[in-house]
Order: sequence, then structure tokens, then C-alpha cells
Amino acid sequence: MYICPMYSSELIKGTLKTVILKLLSEHGQMYGYEMTQKVKELTNSKIVITEGALYPLLHQLEAEGVVTTETVNIGKRVRKYYTLTQSGNERAKEKLYEFADFIQTMKILLDLQPSM
Repeated sequence: MYICPMYSSELIKGTLKTVILKLLSEHGQMYGYEMTQKVKELTNSKIVITEGALYPLLHQLEAEGVVTTETVNIGKRVRKYYTLTQSGNERAKEKLYEFADFIQTMKILLDLQPSM
């Protein structure tokens, strides 16, 4: 029996964009730390997203016009919120469909389909 306390960074790196787009499509507006904590919570700490992986991706998505940002001052702290644009919502749907199809393909390829 294989027990995985955390997934490899290779698996996470390949799915990070899809995960972030899905979070933003569900929650509307989120800030970076909030995203990392939500993923950690939803996966029972099996997936832990580092700042070094998250923020370059968010900057890339912003440059591509997939997300917009809003900076909010909270006391002495500045918090940057990310929101999907119209094209970002479309990209999220595309990435989710692509990933779901990929999972089905991998199940077939690796012979992980449940036997009847």
C-alpha cells in the first residue's frame, strides 16, 4: 500500500495553474496566502504551495490578462487581491476540461480503471 504524505513537486508544478484558476473561479477574489492556505486545507496538507511557485505564476497570469489585481491597505499591511478576467474565466474552464480529460487518459494508460 502506498501512502503519500505530500505529492512530488513535479506533479504540483504541472497542475498549479489549473488549481489556481479553479480557486479563483470559485471564490472570486483571493490573495496569495489565502490561496496557499485553502489548497493546504482542502488537501489535508498533501499539497503545499510555496510562495516561490505561486507568485511567479500569478505574475504570469496577470501579464497574460487572465487575472487583475487590486491592492488593499489593511492596517499597516498591503494585500494584493487577484480576480479572474473574462478571458480568465474562459481559461479556467478550458484548463479544468483539459485536466479532467488528462486524468481519464492516464487512468487508461496506467490501467487504473476499476474492474467490472
